[in-house]
Amino acid sequence: MKDILIITSYFPPEIGAASNRIYHLAEGLQERNFNVQVLTPLPNYPTGKIFDAYQGKFKHTSVEKGITITRLWIYASVSKNKFLRLIAMLSYSFSLVWFFAFNKIPKTVIVQSPPLLVAFTSMFFLRSKKRKLVLNVSDLWPIAGLELGAFKKNFSYKMLESIERFNYKKADLVLGQSKEILTHVSSLFANKKTLLYRNYPEFDAPKITPRNPSDKNIKLVYAGLLGIAQGIYKLCTELDFNNNIELHIYGSGAEQKLIEGFIEKYPKLPIYFYGRVAREELHQVLLQYDVAIIPLLNRIYGSVPSKIFEYAKLGLPILYFGGGEGEDVVNNNQLGWIAAAGDYSDLNRIIASIQISEITLSSKQKIKETATSTFNLEAQLKTLSNLL
Repeated sequence: MKDILIITSYFPPEIGAASNRIYHLAEGLQERNFNVQVLTPLPNYPTGKIFDAYQGKFKHTSVEKGITITRLWIYASVSKNKFLRLIAMLSYSFSLVWFFAFNKIPKTVIVQSPPLLVAFTSMFFLRSKKRKLVLNVSDLWPIAGLELGAFKKNFSYKMLESIERFNYKKADLVLGQSKEILTHVSSLFANKKTLLYRNYPEFDAPKITPRNPSDKNIKLVYAGLLGIAQGIYKLCTELDFNNNIELHIYGSGAEQKLIEGFIEKYPKLPIYFYGRVAREELHQVLLQYDVAIIPLLNRIYGSVPSKIFEYAKLGLPILYFGGGEGEDVVNNNQLGWIAAAGDYSDLNRIIASIQISEITLSSKQKIKETATSTFNLEAQLKTLSNLL
């Protein structure tokens, strides 16, 4: 049995695509006869507060499904203040260095990036000719930060670019969740070994149910993080509800109060907010809707929203409004409709063109079958296992 360590900033009981992705990676490797350890902060995302069960602890170790999970101290914060966010990342980096100094580290280590500084700490202190370092890149930072308006091209940005290049250079293998990520890595290090490793979900999809024929409106649903990048508040303000549509929203995040305030101000608009729902319950709830909308406020190079794969596995038709490689995934696999990124007129035009008659039990089943055969986590894990 080969020992392997996974270093990540997100892990269950935290919610979101990042924690789910790493959990399924750890579980999948454990099932393939790897002895998996996970190193992660005390759970705090997305609230920015250490979860109640872990309050007052500096370190917590548990064994779950055979996986040893060590949770380290972090100064938790989701503040918009860049200094406080830097302190939060550095605090976890310091905890990692402390752990490295007093514990035996396996010869194979998978490091999650971003955050860049956390990945840099791991790549810097664990680099060794005798150790294989695998960098799992889910988003391209600092490029994504620049496109989101979080960074400006100044000295700090150049420092982050240097850190990014260091991380790629020291990696023996780079995993990327999109082809754009791998293209970017190869443009910097032409001979770097890479592997496309998508954020495919792993769950037992509930049975698809037919829509209620008495429903005359098309029910759009969004479920996930209500952050700046997703732009759900702007979506509420820009949708043309004369197109006989409803918008149903699940989740939590920075824009939650704005969304709730908008609904309160315009109570006659068919917008419904339900808050955060556990993933297993959400999968069942989502089956009552007609179309899942996946928006991004700005097109982010390298990003492919994991919701594409999750909704497809549920058999939900997708309305994609984010640009980039995600458009190719939806188009090539016939998962739904594409609206030009950032163009709300085009979005409303596409919505107006959708016919209820198109949303049938058989069309949903076809999407589900495509997802099952194409977005195959087992095949992906088999390929990765052979490279470790």
